[in-house]
Amino acid sequence: MCLVTLAFQSHPKYPLIVVANRDESYERASAEAAFWSDHPNLLAGRDLEAGGTWFGVNRAGRWATVTNFRGGAPTADLSRGELPTHYLREDAPDVGAYFAEVDAKAGRYSGFNLLAGTVDELAYCNNLNDSNQNLTPGVYTLSNDLLDTPWPKAELARERLHRAIEADSLRSEDLVAVLASRECFPDGRLPDTGVGLEMERTLSPPFIVSHTYGTRCTTVLLMDKQGKVEFAEQTFLRGKAAGDLRQYRFSTRS
Repeated sequence: MCLVTLAFQSHPKYPLIVVANRDESYERASAEAAFWSDHPNLLAGRDLEAGGTWFGVNRAGRWATVTNFRGGAPTADLSRGELPTHYLREDAPDVGAYFAEVDAKAGRYSGFNLLAGTVDELAYCNNLNDSNQNLTPGVYTLSNDLLDTPWPKAELARERLHRAIEADSLRSEDLVAVLASRECFPDGRLPDTGVGLEMERTLSPPFIVSHTYGTRCTTVLLMDKQGKVEFAEQTFLRGKAAGDLRQYRFSTRS
């Protein structure tokens, strides 16, 4: 997952609104979002190479997502996809205790950002500067650097989410458009993350398209004050063409 924007306790009906793009090699095998057969309360897409996920929610109302840090971080012996997955299992501790477990083995993962929590508590941690914080109400962005790093695509995502949540009603299928821009930013606005100018240009839009790598899906999560959850995943075929739109609705209080 490479770009996330979210509104936490900042909307009169939905205390949690998340829109996220997963950017990945087109060749990496993955399964579309569904409830997992081996963890039937966990709803997520699945990486078929390492077995974890980039974004998920469970029937208890927990959710989590992970992004990587851009650059030459060394490969470690644990997959970052297990970070959200383990938090979403039925026997996982609360987010504070879970982050303590993550901190204890943080060096075994390549660079990561992790967001996890519920409509009542949302926390962030990473293994770059060992930041670990509970978030206050607000609108946040996360890409392949620290939380709220003001990359142009992240600031555009924040602006578009602000506009979207001012609407009279919210629908998950409409919120997919928040991260749909494919327009590159001018060179003078691009960060220098060590990947070269041409790659910085390629990676600059919220929605990425290249020959071998790009946005594979957009995920939307809405949780309201009555415990109702709406989850949507719009997949994309190699390049720009839209694939399936999968939608799920359930209640955490049923």
